[in-house]
Amino acid sequence: MKYYIKTFGCQMNVNDSEKMAGILQTLGYTPTENWEEADVILVNTCSVREKPDQKVLSALGEFKKVKKHNPNAVIGVCGCLAQRAGYEIYQKAPFIDMVFGTTNIHHLPNLLEEAKSGNKAIEILEEIDENENLLDRFPTVRENKYTAFVTVIRGCDKKCTYCIVPTTRGRERSRRIGDILREVQYLVEDGVKEIHLIGQNVTAYGKDFGDVKFWELLKAVAEVDGVERIRFTTGHPKDLDEDTIKVMADLPQVCEALHLPIQAGSDRILQAMDRGYTQKEYLQKIELLKKYIPNIALSTDIIVGFPGETYEDYLETVKVIKEVEYDQVFAFKYSPRPGTPAADLPMTESPEELSKRLNDLINLQKDITFKKNLEYQDKIVEILVEEINQENKLVGRTRTNKLVYAEGSPEYLGKLVDVKIEKVNRFSLEGSIIGGD
Repeated sequence: MKYYIKTFGCQMNVNDSEKMAGILQTLGYTPTENWEEADVILVNTCSVREKPDQKVLSALGEFKKVKKHNPNAVIGVCGCLAQRAGYEIYQKAPFIDMVFGTTNIHHLPNLLEEAKSGNKAIEILEEIDENENLLDRFPTVRENKYTAFVTVIRGCDKKCTYCIVPTTRGRERSRRIGDILREVQYLVEDGVKEIHLIGQNVTAYGKDFGDVKFWELLKAVAEVDGVERIRFTTGHPKDLDEDTIKVMADLPQVCEALHLPIQAGSDRILQAMDRGYTQKEYLQKIELLKKYIPNIALSTDIIVGFPGETYEDYLETVKVIKEVEYDQVFAFKYSPRPGTPAADLPMTESPEELSKRLNDLINLQKDITFKKNLEYQDKIVEILVEEINQENKLVGRTRTNKLVYAEGSPEYLGKLVDVKIEKVNRFSLEGSIIGGD
């Protein structure tokens, strides 16, 4: 019996898929890269923007063909879109056998048994399942042997007016430090060198406990023997404090890279988004980061064309990009999400104008990224070798999250090595290994 999982969306969705793969393998299934031979197909969905919604329906239309030669194959839809609109998806694609949301993934064995018996297994919980942490008892099945996502907090308490995540993922629920450390220890023993702590709002970790801080978790993970690197994604600017930044600077395991979404540069738009900070307050956080970690690489998310955004508002976003000089920007046109406060707000600019703004912003960032990459020319950087590509080059990332291709022996796979950068590209670096552990 074989399974195939198609994942859309963020790191949280990827980690959920890794957990589902672990559940299926525990049940005796083996993975396949060819969905046409799968006995179980799971589509793990995202609902942050409209485009992933459309991709899900398109993928389901294709996966339906599996039933022509394997009528007993089970097709399931899960994740954020399933949580928000699971019954609607089923109406559009009645051939689906399973639909379940984000908080009852641990019910997959029972749902699968129900579906295999010929019944429709549709279970979308409106309340948080108090036993959802049972999911963490299952193994994760990772494509990358040397880096691993570890979920430390689920859900989000923020009320950003454009965002559906609080609806699809629920309130913030932190995992106990002891449970997290046991998972980290298991991963290290399995060969993992880099731990990536994840959550919808990871810097809010511990607030629901009342007396636990995110920086305490960072320290605890760093003390696990064998953890070489630590990253975390994604934090809300409002919850990133100076204590956390100091700990980031003090712990050698914490990489000099941070994703800190600003979403917009205009105070007026930030207020309409209910982000809880001004441009000045955001830039003060950036200033602190650069003060304590001078070589930090920064990335961000930006929404272009939020309802009410004028060209002057857009220029405020451009101003921030130029001032901060991000290493990477993830920019998208605003996409109204049903069920959010901003969903019914009128758009103030034409789609053509928004496309032009987005393209101009992307081109500006491309130049900045290339400029930042040029600083690595002839420098020696440390990378964790994660794979060997089809050209037999070693592939890894610097501590600042730069993608590096290096000439070297396969013996370096899974090791931290020093690479001299000999060529700089717009989105990657190339070089040769000059030493390693």
